[in-house]
Amino acid sequence: MKDLIATALEAANAAGATYADARVVETRHERLSVRTGRVDGVESGESLGIGIRAIADGAWGFAATSDLSTNGVTSAAREAVALAQAAATTARRPVALAPVDAYTDTWTGPCVTDPFTVSLDDKLALLLLADDVLRAEAAVRVTSTSMNFLAVRKVFGSTEGSLIEQSYVESQAGLTAFAIGDGEMLPRSYPNNLGGQAVQGGWEAILALDLPGHAPRVAEEATALLSAAPCPARETTLIIDASQVALQIHESIGHPTELDRILGDEAAFAGTSWVGIPDLGTLRYGSEQVTVTSDATIPGSIGSFGYDDEGVPAQRDHLITNGVLTGFQTSRESALAIDRTSNGCMRADGWQRQPLIRMTTVSLEPGEWALDDLIADTDDGFYFETNNSWSIDDRRLNFQFGCEIGWEIKNGTLGRMVKNPNYTGITPEFWGSCDAVCNRDHWQVWGIPNCGKGEPMQVAHVAHGAAPARFRNVRVGVAR
Repeated sequence: MKDLIATALEAANAAGATYADARVVETRHERLSVRTGRVDGVESGESLGIGIRAIADGAWGFAATSDLSTNGVTSAAREAVALAQAAATTARRPVALAPVDAYTDTWTGPCVTDPFTVSLDDKLALLLLADDVLRAEAAVRVTSTSMNFLAVRKVFGSTEGSLIEQSYVESQAGLTAFAIGDGEMLPRSYPNNLGGQAVQGGWEAILALDLPGHAPRVAEEATALLSAAPCPARETTLIIDASQVALQIHESIGHPTELDRILGDEAAFAGTSWVGIPDLGTLRYGSEQVTVTSDATIPGSIGSFGYDDEGVPAQRDHLITNGVLTGFQTSRESALAIDRTSNGCMRADGWQRQPLIRMTTVSLEPGEWALDDLIADTDDGFYFETNNSWSIDDRRLNFQFGCEIGWEIKNGTLGRMVKNPNYTGITPEFWGSCDAVCNRDHWQVWGIPNCGKGEPMQVAHVAHGAAPARFRNVRVGVAR
C-alpha cells in the first residue's frame, strides 16, 4: 500500500500539484439477518482502491481508481490534478489549509476475537436462538435479528510528509419484536432500533450484548404495548433514555456544528445549519447542564480513529461548554475561517469518495444524577425509551421524535405504560430546558453507522456518548 501512496504523490507532483494526499483503503464486510424464524440474508463483500486529492492553481481536484497498477494509479493522480486546474477557472478563492505536523505512525482499534474467523453457523445459531425467544410471546408475530461486521485497513500519505497506517474492526447486533393486534403493529428493540448497537471490537462485543438474555423482556414489552394507553398530548416534564439522547445530540447538535454546513460549503442531503460563525463564544445553545464534546479518542467507539483522512490526529474538543457554543467540527480548510487548526473531523466513505466533515463521538457530558433519583425527583411527567422515528428541518432547528415506549411519572414513580410516545421542540429552547443529566454510571457510547451526508451520499460511522436527561416544559403526544 505504501508503494501505491508514493506512486500517487510523485505523479501528482509531476503533474503540477502544490499539495496532494492519497488514501489506499481495503474493506471487508459481512451482514447476517434472521426474520421471523428464517434466515433472511447472508451477504459479504470486499473493496480495495485508492483516492487522490490534489491542489493545483489554488483549487481542489479528486480522482479514484480500483486499478492499482502503476499506470492506473499514475493516471488517477494526473486526473486529480487536471480536475483541480479546471476547477481553478471558476474558483471564488484559492484553497488554503490550516497547518498540521507530518506524522509517520500506525494505529489499530480494539478487537479480541476477529469476527470474520467465527463460523457462519455459530453466528446464525445465536440469531436464531434470540429469534425463538422473541416468538415465544404469542402476540409477537414478526421478529428481526441481525449482525453486521466491518474490517478496515487504510494507508494515508501526503506531500507534506505524513505516512499513516490504520486498521480497525466494527461489530453490530440487535433485535426487534413486532407485536400485532387490533390493527396495530408495535415494535420493541434491543439495545436500540435500526440494527442495534455498533462498536469497534470483535465477536466478544456481540456476546456481551446477550441478545437471547434480553429477548424475553423485549417480547413482553412489545406485547404490553398493544394494551397500553396512547401518550396524551400536553406540555410536561420529560426524561429520555440514553439511546434517545444520543439521537437527539446527533440531529440537533452534531449536524448543526459541522463547519462546512455553517460556511455554506455543504448543504446536500442533510441541509445547512441555524448556527453562524459570529455565534461562537456567545450563543446560548442550552442550559448550564449542557456540555458537549467531540472526541475521536474514546476506545471502542465507532467514531474513534488515530488520524482523520487529512492526517490530523484524533482529539477531544468542546463544542458546547455549560450551555454556550464554544467550538465547531472542522477540516484543515474550514478551520482557517475561525483562525483555528483542524480538530480532525474529515472522513470519507471509502477510497472512492472525498473526505467531508463528519462527526466523531459527539457526546453530552455526564451529570450527577442517578436515574432512580431523577425519576423520584419528578412529580409529574414521562419517561421515554428507544427511538422509533425522527423528523428535523434542514437547518436543524425544529424537530419531532417518536419513541418505542414510555411510562407516566407520578409523584416520583413510574406509572402506566404509554404507546407511540413522541415529543417536539426547537433546538435551543429544548436544550435550554435541560435541568438534569444522569451520571457516568448511566453514560454509554452509542454507535450510529448510518449517518448520511453529501452528494453523492456518503455514509459515516459516528457515535454519541449519552446518559438519561430531564427536560422541562416539553410538548409530548403531538403526532395523533
